[in-house]
Amino acid sequence: MADSILDAVCVVLFEPQDPINIAATVRAMKNMGVHDLRLVRPCEYEVDRMLGIAHNTHDVIERIQHFDSFDAAVADRVFVSAFTARRRAAKWQLIDPKQAATQSLAHAQEGPVAIVFGREDSGLPNEILDRAHAHVTIPTTEHASLNLAQAVLIATYELHLAAGDATRTLPPPRKDAPPASTEDLERWYREAEQSLDSIQFLKTRHSGHIMRTIRSLTFRAAPDAREIVLLQAIAIEVRKFMAWSGRNVPTE
Repeated sequence: MADSILDAVCVVLFEPQDPINIAATVRAMKNMGVHDLRLVRPCEYEVDRMLGIAHNTHDVIERIQHFDSFDAAVADRVFVSAFTARRRAAKWQLIDPKQAATQSLAHAQEGPVAIVFGREDSGLPNEILDRAHAHVTIPTTEHASLNLAQAVLIATYELHLAAGDATRTLPPPRKDAPPASTEDLERWYREAEQSLDSIQFLKTRHSGHIMRTIRSLTFRAAPDAREIVLLQAIAIEVRKFMAWSGRNVPTE
């Protein structure tokens, strides 16, 4: 696993109540390149069942650490962001996940950081929020209750983007083709104009304007060499069909 600034980030779940949510959290973390999960007084769970829910996440699951207290779970962290959906009496400054990601990674240059999430039924208690450097709320409608793993996914997604850690590369098209050449394009325009003329589309229209629009459309679409050959073949087949149906039109 290549070194990443995200290696300095851990996810802390405070008293998670559902093994499925722990497994879904592991999956979200794996998707976004965060590999350190810490559980404070979690519910009982089976590793085999977690692997069945979160496929190919052995590396994350094997590193899970358990703690009896929140203070122990974050003792080595230099910055702690606590996620909460509820407004509290205390006048904490609330930031969004994007701001939290920026602040977390800035502090991660100096030492390890944590993002913290609470119980499914009640979130984080005030005594835990009191220990956090930043308080984060995920913008929603009035229905602010999010599934635990959904909240983790949003938080780690913003971290992933902020870290510039989009390491997944998409494969090229199965039949990659070079760009269309000027010669290819000009032949397409000739074929298109002849075919439009064969069906009398240009009979009552200004051909120059029509062809200029087709050129503009083609440039915007940026077809490759294989695609432009297909367009040429379509235009030729139009004229062949017109000839087959008795019309006196050129086929080449």
